[in-house]
Amino acid sequence: MTVRVCSLITNGPQLIAPGAYAVVRFPFGDAESYDRYNMHPATQPDGHVVTDAKRDDRAGLIWPAADGWGTLTAMIQWEAGRYTELRDQFVRDPLGLTDDPVNTTATDHRPPSPGMQCFTKHHEMFVHPGVPVALRVSHNDGAPRRLVLAELKLAVHPT
Repeated sequence: MTVRVCSLITNGPQLIAPGAYAVVRFPFGDAESYDRYNMHPATQPDGHVVTDAKRDDRAGLIWPAADGWGTLTAMIQWEAGRYTELRDQFVRDPLGLTDDPVNTTATDHRPPSPGMQCFTKHHEMFVHPGVPVALRVSHNDGAPRRLVLAELKLAVHPT
């Protein structure tokens, strides 16, 4: 059985407002990303076409290529700020495209460390082709802060 892998990396900072969770967006066709199985398509399985990956939250979706056991990994780097808490989570259907919207898992609430904030996370769960997955982040600084770099990887082990 073939393991299907999608590996995404941001190509520039994203300004994240304080408060609510934000979907981390990834460019399409970036030279540092890997998407042999077309799990991060600009033309989405439901027909929506992402024309601006920097502004459209659908640029943060990975659509699993098969039913299976999904291994999710992420790397998150924030600029220094006046945070008292940084949050991140994996989420199934973060945009409410299915009948089970915003199904979150692996939510972490983290106190900041001195200087730049650098984190990695790993989680495993069942995934399905019709249910996109994403990485969401949040912070409680009093001003918008830059997510300097992020990566999101999904490996689907078919069942």
